[in-house]
Amino acid sequence: MKNKMKTRSGAAKRFKKTANGFKRKQAFKSHILTKKSPKRIRQLRGLKLVHKSDEAAVRRMCPYI
Repeated sequence: MKNKMKTRSGAAKRFKKTANGFKRKQAFKSHILTKKSPKRIRQLRGLKLVHKSDEAAVRRMCPYI
């Protein structure tokens, strides 16, 4: 009988599967925002797609997503 793979729980919380790949939150937006300009903070909003070169790693960490 084949063993089941475990999902990395930290990765499962950070990535969601979409039709085009995996979406992720933009980094550098969680704290120390006072020294960052409003334009920079505004541009860090929203979600990005995981880069193609990193998709295989995300797939390995989250095999059942």
